[in-house]
Amino acid sequence: MTVHTFRPDYAVPPGETLRARLNEIGLSQSDLAIRSGLSAKHVNQIIKGLAPITHETAMTLELVTGTPAAMWNKLEARYRESLLRMKGRELDEDDKNWIRRLPIADLKRRGRLPQLTGGELFEAVLAFFGVADRAAWDRLWSKPATSFRRSSKFKTSSEAVASWVRLGELESREIETAAYNATKFRAALRRIRAVTREPDIDEAVRLCAEAGVALVFIKEIDKCRISGATWWSSPTRAVIALTDRGKAEDRFWFTFFHEAAHLLLHSKKETFIDYDGDDGALEGEADRFASELLIPPDKVEQLRQLSSIGDVQRFSEDLGIADGIVVGRLQHDELWPWEKGNQLKRRVDIVSS
Repeated sequence: MTVHTFRPDYAVPPGETLRARLNEIGLSQSDLAIRSGLSAKHVNQIIKGLAPITHETAMTLELVTGTPAAMWNKLEARYRESLLRMKGRELDEDDKNWIRRLPIADLKRRGRLPQLTGGELFEAVLAFFGVADRAAWDRLWSKPATSFRRSSKFKTSSEAVASWVRLGELESREIETAAYNATKFRAALRRIRAVTREPDIDEAVRLCAEAGVALVFIKEIDKCRISGATWWSSPTRAVIALTDRGKAEDRFWFTFFHEAAHLLLHSKKETFIDYDGDDGALEGEADRFASELLIPPDKVEQLRQLSSIGDVQRFSEDLGIADGIVVGRLQHDELWPWEKGNQLKRRVDIVSS
């Protein structure tokens, strides 16, 4: 079943309802003017929708017609809103170029934007981002220095990145969380580490929520190159958003623990947008946190001695983590060639839209 939003191309002035009410109670416009103290011209302008029904006029109409003032106020507000919507927004060339840079087709496929064009589409995009105008969008999203940390290694579309993060924001609102507690979150990470052996994404989401973190999964948008992101939606609630970029479990879980590190180690005032190959001091700290949580430093020497698939399986079982994570670390540290051990890496399929 297809659902179509009713978008009338006409506006009914409250004067039409007033005319019908006068006929119902047997009064003419002249009678209304005499009884209300309004001029005949003013009454006629209200009937035609040329003059607004003010709150004072609504109170007067209530006394004369018996219809509550709240009803006249509601009809007037609805009429004026309809006029504004019908008028639409005139787009200048900058507006049109901004729309072209956004992943409109992708957002429509995901059901986040309606099948509209022109000024109506522009309004729908503003509503999607939760802003009143493009200047507000610029303030919120297009200032990398104040909005989020970004990699300089890859060319990315700021509009695509903003769209992906906004999808994460909207998705995170569907998850109920407790107030953030760092101690509980560290404990949750240790339990999620064990979950990697028999992946249970729902369990990971639940454990994070109990510690005050909304964990969401958002399909990648073209020109993003994002692997994950972290931000604080309030002082007591954090969000981790992940894509399934790369698909293999070693990259997926490493990214998750990397994002978790930002919450535990770094400022609440920043949003961290992480791309493949990011560097920098804070990214290095997050990498070390993830590496050492998955494979503790005192196990690294043993890791270096692994030479066969059987060695990896026994080692990962002893550590309580997925085989594929160990293979990924061996490949990353150039202890194994990239083609060796890939049969132990499972694919991660968590994002459907």
